[in-house]
Amino acid sequence: MKKSDELATHILQVVALIPYGKVATYGQIAQLSGLPKHARLVGYVLKHMDQANNVPWHRVINGQGKISTEQLKANGDNIQQDKLAAEQVVVVNGRINLKLYQWKP
Repeated sequence: MKKSDELATHILQVVALIPYGKVATYGQIAQLSGLPKHARLVGYVLKHMDQANNVPWHRVINGQGKISTEQLKANGDNIQQDKLAAEQVVVVNGRINLKLYQWKP
């Protein structure tokens, strides 16, 4: 196994720990993965992970509490926002209140 595969696996294992109804930032996941200052790597791993993987990628947001605007359904609805709403995470103008919803492991 390549080192990059090991890092990706570890990052996904940490993301899998985020509880239902909570969110974590890319930087927080990097820190918990032992990779401080590698938030972009977390984003890269999530963007390129196997779609069949059941890791709750939708619970990872940026440091300002903003969700991704990349993944849209055919009708234009934001997939991440819909998944978070299903978990009762309130998204207002593409932003989540980190004081209320951020995971504190």
